[in-house]
Formats: sequence, structure tokens, C-alpha cells
Amino acid sequence: MSSARQQARAAAVIGALVVALAAAMLVGVAFGAVSVPPADVISAIGRGLRGASSGLSDVLILQIRLPRVVLAALVGASLAGAGSLYQALFRNPLADPYILGVSSGAGLGAMLALVATASATAVRFGAVPLAAFAGALLTMIVVVKLASIGGRIDSASLLLAGVALSYTLAAITSFVMVVSHEMMAQIVYWMMGGLGSASWAYVAMVAPMFVLGIIVPLLSTRELNLMLLGDERAGHLGLSVERFKILMLAAASLLTAAAVAVAGLIGFVGLMTPHIVRLILGPDHRRLLPASLLVGAIVLVLADLTARVVLRPIEIPVGIVTAVLGGPFFLWLLVRKGRG
Repeated sequence: MSSARQQARAAAVIGALVVALAAAMLVGVAFGAVSVPPADVISAIGRGLRGASSGLSDVLILQIRLPRVVLAALVGASLAGAGSLYQALFRNPLADPYILGVSSGAGLGAMLALVATASATAVRFGAVPLAAFAGALLTMIVVVKLASIGGRIDSASLLLAGVALSYTLAAITSFVMVVSHEMMAQIVYWMMGGLGSASWAYVAMVAPMFVLGIIVPLLSTRELNLMLLGDERAGHLGLSVERFKILMLAAASLLTAAAVAVAGLIGFVGLMTPHIVRLILGPDHRRLLPASLLVGAIVLVLADLTARVVLRPIEIPVGIVTAVLGGPFFLWLLVRKGRG
């Protein structure tokens, strides 16, 4: 396929994904324990933009449903972006924040901040994302160190180190929960992954973290493509490999922390979405990364909708929905990679 045709196809796919995301968000706002006609949703958003909103229906749409759907899109895009970066840096199709243990590290950091600031809501709002970022970054550093053999990262060791460290962090998290037993129910539900506490304040917290975490990778797609050639060849082509890895790992950790700080542990979104996009658009990160962000947002918006309506009015944690989808997908990747 010629370059012009590839670009036209990629533009068409990304345009279709933008439309699909808008439709998924509209459906996510319209449906729940109480359904609202999509036309009423659009009218309410219009009134909100004009500052003329009123009535219980507008409150439901603008203050409860819409911030939740926007937050789901941001969290899904963050996890998909982090997964795309990890898979490019480690050249491993099985790498994602959940499997590498980075989500667990971010979760432990966030949980420690939650426990330490239980009586100080204002302090907690700033402390939780910072602690999540520190936990994610430290976990990633430890996993990389454990998986490095002679200065090179072994793919099998990377996954084993991630899984082992994830179990260790889970044990520490369980110990902290037992010690802080008065917050155990809140922490357990948070660790399952969910968006039940979504608000515009959370959106305002996550959006800057997402922008800061993704802007440099989006400007570095050429360098990400070079990383697919291997560290040595990328270095010969002029890339400062180690410095670039540190920068991208920091960006991926920030994206993971943004998601975990407000939504808890949500697995497999960062694993599935880059693969879905890669099958359609190929491995070029100029197309792969922006498309993955859109698909990740769509996946989590629809997963959250499923969590809200499948047993309504009971709401299940969205992490359960993504695990049901992602577990078989991960096994399929393992089998496919083994045969390859």
C-alpha cells in the first residue's frame, strides 16, 4: 500500500474513532439506572454551556453523568497511552501498566496517601496523585533493574519481575488495609477500579496530568518508531536511547498515576487497545499512539456503561468488566506469541 493511501486510511480511521468516541460518550451519559433520551442530553449540555441549566434532569446529566463519562474517557486514554509506550520501549507485546506492576505501585502510593490524609480532604486531593506517580515510577525502575541482564532488558524477565513485584505490592497493600481497618471497605472497592466518585474536580485534576504525560510522546513518535529497531540501531541513528527511555518511562508513569489516582486499579486497557489499533493501522506510532488514545477512551466509556447497567440499579466495579474482557485477550496474546 502506498504512503499516500496509508495516510488517507489512517486519517479515515482516526476520524471514525473521533465520531465513535463522541457517540459512546453520548450513550454513556444517556443510559444508566435512569435513562435519558439522547436529544435531552444534547439540549442539557447546550443549556449548561449557556449557563441556563435547571431542573433535576440537568443536574443528573451535567453534574453526575457527564463528569463521569469525561473522566472515563481520560482514564481510558491514559491507560492506553501508557500501554503503547511500555510496549514500544520494551518491544514486548505483553507489556502494560497492570501486568508490569506499575498500576499496583501507583495504587499502593495512592492508598498510603489516602490513609495518611484521611482527615484532611484538601491535602488528600493533591497528595494522592503525587503519591501515585511516585509509586508508579519507583515500581517501574525496580522492574527494569530486576529484568536487566548485561545491560539489556530480557522480555521474559520483565514480565516475571512485574508479576512478582505486583504480588509483593498487593501483600503490602493488604497489610495496610488490615492496619487501617476502618477504611478497609472504601479501599477494597477503590482497588477494584471504579468511577463512582467522579466529579468535575477529578476531571480538573486528571486532565493536566494526562496532557503533561502524553504531549512529549505525541511529539516523539519518530523516536518511538526508532525504538522498535532495538537500542543499538536506534543509538546508531542518533537517538540518545537511555535518556529517551527515562523520559518516556516518566511520561508513562504519570499517565498511569493519573488513572489510578481517581479510578483505582483498572487492568488490561493498556494491553488490549494498542493491539487492536496495531492490527488495523500497523506499528507506526504517528498513527498508533493517537488512535490508541481514542480506542482506550472508547473502551473504558463503554466498560463503565456496562458496569452501570448490567445489574442496574446495582453498580459493579469497572475493573471487573475490563478483567472479563482482558483476561482472555491476554491468554490469546500468550498463545500467539508462543507460536510466533
